[in-house]
Amino acid sequence: MRRSTAVLCGATVVLAGSLTAVPAEAASSQSAPAAQAAKVTWKKCATEDYPTLQCASVKVPLNYAKPNGRKITLALSRVPHTARKYQGPLLVNPGGPGGSGLTLAGFVASSLPKSVAAQYDVIGFDPRGVGKSKPALDCKPGYFNPVRPDSVPSTAAIEKANLARAKAFAKACGTKYADVLPYINTVSAVKDMDRIRKALGAKKINYFGYSYGTYLGQVYAKLFPTRVRRLVLDSIVDPGGVWYDANISQDYAFDARQKALMAWIAKYNGTYKLGTDPAAVEAKWYAMRAELAKKPAGGKVGASELEDTYIPGGYYNGYWPVLASAFAAHVNDKNDAPLLKAYESIAAIDASGDNGYSVYTAVQCRDVSWPRDWNQWRKDNWAVYEKAPFMAWNNAWYNAPCAFWPTKTLKPVNVANSKLPPVLLFQATNDAATPYQGGVAVHRLLKHSSLVVEQGGGNHGITLSGNACLDKYLAKYLTDGTVPRGSGVADAVCKKTADPVPPSTTQSALTADRTAGTTSADTLHTLVGVRG
Repeated sequence: MRRSTAVLCGATVVLAGSLTAVPAEAASSQSAPAAQAAKVTWKKCATEDYPTLQCASVKVPLNYAKPNGRKITLALSRVPHTARKYQGPLLVNPGGPGGSGLTLAGFVASSLPKSVAAQYDVIGFDPRGVGKSKPALDCKPGYFNPVRPDSVPSTAAIEKANLARAKAFAKACGTKYADVLPYINTVSAVKDMDRIRKALGAKKINYFGYSYGTYLGQVYAKLFPTRVRRLVLDSIVDPGGVWYDANISQDYAFDARQKALMAWIAKYNGTYKLGTDPAAVEAKWYAMRAELAKKPAGGKVGASELEDTYIPGGYYNGYWPVLASAFAAHVNDKNDAPLLKAYESIAAIDASGDNGYSVYTAVQCRDVSWPRDWNQWRKDNWAVYEKAPFMAWNNAWYNAPCAFWPTKTLKPVNVANSKLPPVLLFQATNDAATPYQGGVAVHRLLKHSSLVVEQGGGNHGITLSGNACLDKYLAKYLTDGTVPRGSGVADAVCKKTADPVPPSTTQSALTADRTAGTTSADTLHTLVGVRG
C-alpha cells in the first residue's frame, strides 16, 4: 500500500572514496575502444535527436546452464564518451519488464550535464526477448485490441470472458515459445548484463535503472557485487513484494493518484467546469465509465480502455491536462473526439506494446510463484476493489496470465547486500507504480546506499525530468562518487516538481496535447512507459 513520509532530515555530503578513482580498465580514452573493438562492432544509427548514437549486438547463451548451447542476440546502443577522463560503461534500463533501452541511452547522454555524460560510454540494451533483440516475443498480436470485456467482473459472464482471454494468452505463449519461455526471467537478464560487461572489455560497470530496471540493478548487484562500480536506482521496486503482492500495493497507490487528478481538475474548475468538489468530480468520472461500458466511444473506448487511458496519469502528471480535457469534453459537450485522441496517444497498444507485454508476462510469471487458484485472485481483488476501485481489476487481468503460465517458477532473489560501494537511490513519496516503501526497504537492504526523496512527488521516474535538486545529486555521484548522508529515513530531500497547469487561454484546453516529447519529462515518461 501507498505510504508517505513526514520526516526527512537535513543532509550532509560524504565522498565515497572508493569510487573516486578512474577504474583501471578505463584509465584512458585511448585504451577502452581498443578493448571493446575485439568483441563489439559499433555502427552508426544516429537519429535527429541523438546524432552520436551507435548500435551493435552481442550473442549470449539462451540457457546459462549450457553456455555452449543455443545463442540468442541482444541489441545494444551507445553514446561514446568524449572526455579524456573515462569512467567506463554506464548501462541504462527503462524498466518494464519488456522496455526497450536503446533510445534511453541517447536520452540519458543528452540529459546529463555534458561534462558528466562525456566521461561515460552510455550503453542501452534491449533485454532478452525485447525489441531488436532476437528472438523477440509476441505471444498473441492484438491482445489488447478494443473493445475488451469490462475489467470489473460484475457478472459471471464477464469474469468468464476475461478468464478465457488470460488463459488463451498464456497458452499462446507456451505454444509459440515453448523452447524460450523458461529462460525469459530476471536472473537470466542479469547474467546477460554481465556478458555485455565482458563484451565491452570492462572489469566493472556503472548502472542506472528506472522502475523494473531498479530490480535488475538489485539482482545484478547481488549476483555480481564485485562488478559494480556505481549504481543508481530511480523509482524502486520493493523486492519483498515481487510480483503478486507488488501489484496489490500498486492498486491502492494508483487509486490515490487518480484522486489526486480529480482534485487537480476540481482546482481548475474555471477551465474544466466539472465542479469544485473532488469527490463529485470523481463520481462524474465513474459515471462516464459506466456510460462507456454500455456504449464504447467511437467503438474503441469502453470501460477497460478508459482505465487504460487514465492509468498513465498515475505514472506522470504531465498527462493530466489532456486527460482532464477529454473528461470535460465527454461530460460537458458529449464530444468524445478528445477522449479517442487521448486513448490513441497514451494507451493504444501497437506491435511494440504487444512485444513489451509478452516479455512482461514471461518475466514476471517465471520469476516467482503466483497463486494458481483463481479463487485466491477473486478474493484478494474484490477486497482491494472495495477500498481502491480505480485500477484493481484492470491490474488483476493484466497479470492474470500468471495464474495459468506454462513454465515452472523460480525462487525470489534475496537482494540484501553489504558488499557494494556507495549506491544512490531516488524515490518519490507518492509514486504509485513503485510505492515509497520500496525505496525505504531497498535503502535498508543495500548497506552502503543513500536515499534521495522527492517529498510529495507522485511521478514514476524522477531524475532527468526537470527537478534540478534531484539531478544535482545524480550528477555529483556520477562525477566523483559523492553521495549524501543524512540522519533520517532519507539522506536528502528535494521538493517535488510543480504540478502542471491547464493550457493558456490562447491554446484550447480540448486540443492541447502534452502526451509526448515536448519536455525532458515528457520524453522520459514516454521511454519509461507504464506498467513498469
